[in-house]
Parts: sequence; structure tokens; C-alpha cells
Amino acid sequence: MSKNLKNIGLVSLLTVVSRVLGLIRDQLGAAIFGASVLNTAFLSAFRLPNLFRRLLGEGALAAAFLPNLQHELHEHGRPGAFALLNKVASWLLVITGGLAAVFMLVFSQSRRLPGHDDKWYLLADLTVILVPYLIFVCLAAAFSATLQVFHRFLEPALSPIWLNLSMIATLGGAGLHFSATPLGEIHWLCAGVLVGGFLQMAVPAAALIRGEGWRPQFDLGLSPRVREIALLMTPGLWGTAIYQVNSYVSSMLAFSINDSAGTLMFYANRLMELPIGVFAIAVSTVVYPLLTKHAVERNFDGLAQDFRKGVRLILLINVPAAAGLALLSEPIVRLLFERHNFTAADTQAMAPLLAIYALGLPFFSVVNLTVRAFYAVKNTKAPVRVATVDFLINLGLSLLLMRWLGAAGLVLASTVAIIAQTWLLHRALAGQLPGMGLGLLLPSVGRILTATAVMALAVWGGTQLVALLPLGGKARDLVEVVGLIPAACALYGALLWMLKIEGREDLEALFKKLRTRFAAKPEAG
Repeated sequence: MSKNLKNIGLVSLLTVVSRVLGLIRDQLGAAIFGASVLNTAFLSAFRLPNLFRRLLGEGALAAAFLPNLQHELHEHGRPGAFALLNKVASWLLVITGGLAAVFMLVFSQSRRLPGHDDKWYLLADLTVILVPYLIFVCLAAAFSATLQVFHRFLEPALSPIWLNLSMIATLGGAGLHFSATPLGEIHWLCAGVLVGGFLQMAVPAAALIRGEGWRPQFDLGLSPRVREIALLMTPGLWGTAIYQVNSYVSSMLAFSINDSAGTLMFYANRLMELPIGVFAIAVSTVVYPLLTKHAVERNFDGLAQDFRKGVRLILLINVPAAAGLALLSEPIVRLLFERHNFTAADTQAMAPLLAIYALGLPFFSVVNLTVRAFYAVKNTKAPVRVATVDFLINLGLSLLLMRWLGAAGLVLASTVAIIAQTWLLHRALAGQLPGMGLGLLLPSVGRILTATAVMALAVWGGTQLVALLPLGGKARDLVEVVGLIPAACALYGALLWMLKIEGREDLEALFKKLRTRFAAKPEAG
């Protein structure tokens, strides 16, 4: 477990860097474009290739590909694993290339349908430019999954960093210096997406070639493993990407509400996903290969044990993170985004969206790992059934609530849907593998909720005290965010230690090992 925590720490650290860069990217976009129709159109168009990234890349493909790659490596070694990678990558290139061509052709003909608002034609034009990104990012997902099987987590964790750096460079650099219009700046930002996508694909591919000895070959052979991956993916396309499907549907509905709703929902969702990206996805990335290894060996006790450890680690971080985001939503938004073209009115509209999104944070985090647990045992039917129910809940509530609550209704609908999905998935998982039930985690959950409640009360009290200080505007926000968050984290950690949270012995062993290593370095010198 100590080694797994080290890998989680590495992935988390690099994901922190990526998320910080992503935040800088979002801040730059908000400052330049505000919550304008241009920004909303770009963010909505960018969701389509990201949807297929989850459908054909990080979602169904990765979940179906990784267990079969583990089997191939176990039975035929690296040559067999690389042969399977060549086949999967070749098919992926053909399928995503065909999809990109079809989408570009369809959206390029949008003006043949007259009578719509100009913003819908703008959305279609930007979609044409951005769709090729899905080719790069889907291939990148296959290469990254292969590296994870070889226990190399550095290059996959670096992947989103290349995208963020490229978008920052083209928007904050080239876009501002070489473009005379806002539309021109958006086109530069689109170019940054494509360059970043290429780097996301090329870096892990280079790591496989130079570090692991892979030799790329175009191979459309239909081996039994490829057929099995296709059979697993077919129902799983819907099951693993439902959150992104819901997000895409919500973005289109938001685009119809007003010009700013889509942008505000996007930025609120990005802030909500920060704790997910920093830790929960890191946990899932490291734990999933362990789950598939246990499944291959039919060690279901080990699979259940590692699954529960993963869920506990996720909840340990994301439950207090959700409470903190909800309580401090307004000062966080104002401090991070309110400048230049992003106004005080935008802050007032976005803060409630962030607070509602935060309620679903722990559930979304756990769903990510739970779906992977189903795929580790090659069960794709249960996630599909649950995903269908989830989609219908989200769509029905969205159409109902947006009439009265606007964008807040859309966010509330997606939050209710993700809570329902979490409950249904775990019910189905426990039904298939009794050892996967989360009853053994109830003492841990009780301690986490207790510590979170005390922490939340302290944060609320802190905001009341800060309000009494002779501070105004950003100064008060800075004190609340920079002062209260570290204090809350320290209090939460101390409470968990006092409550003797399960799993702390793993952390103690890791810290002891690190202290021993650092203490030995001077002697070695």
C-alpha cells in the first residue's frame, strides 16, 4: 500500500500542477471574454470532442482495454501486449478519424438551416475547428492506459499539462498579440487546443517507444482480444460517459437560456472538479490496475479490499472539499474570476452554481472508481442500466427545473442524477460481489462526516469573524480563502487522527519510510 500511496502522491502532485494551469487558463479566458456569448460558444463547442474523449478514450475504451491488456501481458508478455496495442490504436485512428470527418462535414453546413440566432452558427463554426482534437486525445488515452499497466504514471499524469500550457500560450500570448478581434482570439485558442491535443498523444507514445520498446504498426486485425474489447465497449460507451453526456446536454440547454449561463456553469463545474482531479482521479488511476490484476487472478477478497481503500481515500478528501466549496463559494469565485470583463453580477450568478455542484462532488468521485470496478470484472451491463436511469433523471429534472431556476435548475438536476447513480451502482456491485458492499466503510464514513461537520462549523464561524474586520472587497476574500482553508484542513486532519480513522497506518508507514530515506542521505554523502 505504501508504494500505491507514492504513485497516488505522484499523480496527485502532477494533477495539482495541471489543475493550477487549468485554473490560470480559465481565469485568462474569463478576464478576456467574460461570460459573453463568444466564450459560451467556445466552451460549448469544446464539450463535443471532450464527450467523445470519454466515450472512446478515457471511458469505455480504457475500461475495456486495460483488463484485456493485463491478460495479454500475463499470458504472452510484452510482445503480446504491444501487438494488442497496435490493433487497438489502429482501429481507434480509423474510427475517430471517420467521426471527425463526419462532424466537420455536418457542422460546416449549419447555415443551410436558416432562421436561427447567430450564436448557434458561431457554435457550429467553432465545433468544426475543435472536433479533430478527439482523434489526438482518444489515442492518447490508449497510450496512457498501456503505460499504467507497466506501472508508469508520470507521462499519463503530464498529459493535461500540455493542453493547458498550449492554450495559455495561444490565448495569453499569440492571441493577444496577433489578433485584432475577439473572434480572432477565440480562433487562436482553438489552435491551442489542437496543438495541446497533439502533445497529449505524442508524449506517451514517445515514452512507450523509447522507454518500453514499443514499435508502432498499423494493424486492423480482429484478434479475440480485440473482439472482446469491442464487445465490452459497445454497451459501455453509454455507461462510462453518462456524466459527460449529461454535461453536454446541460450545456446545450444552458446555451438556450441566455448568453452567459453556459460559461458560468462551465467555470463552476471546473472549480468543483478541482478536488476530483487532484485526488479522486489519481486514486482511481492507481487503484484500477490493481483491481484488474486481482480480477485476472480471481482474488476477489483482494479486489474488494483495495476497492474499499480507494473509496475511503476518495471520501477522505472530497467530503470536506465539498463542504468547503459550498461555504466559501462566493469569495472563491470573486477572488479567482472577478476582474476585467468578468463582473460582480457574474460572481453573484456563479457562486450558487458552485455551491450546488459541490454537493455532488463526493458522489461523482466515488462513481468514477465504481464504474472501473465493474469493468475490472468485465461487467458492462449494470453500468449501462444505471446510466440510462441517470440520464433520464437528469434530462427530466433539467427540463422541469430550468423553467423556474434557470442555470441553477440544470446544476441541481445533474447533482440529483449523480447521487442516484452512486446509490444504484453500489447496489448492483454488492449484488454481484457481496464482498464489494460498503457496509465495512460505515465507521470510516461516520468519522469523516463528524470531522467534516466540526470543520464546516469552524469555517462558518471564521467567516463571521472575518466579516467584523475592517476589510473590504478582495482583501476580505483573500483572508477567508487563504486563511480559513489551511486552518480548516489542519483542524480536519487533527480530528481524523483523534478519531483514529482507518488506513492511517498506511500513511504512517509511508511517512516513516520517507523520514528514514531523507535521514540516510547525509550519511551516504
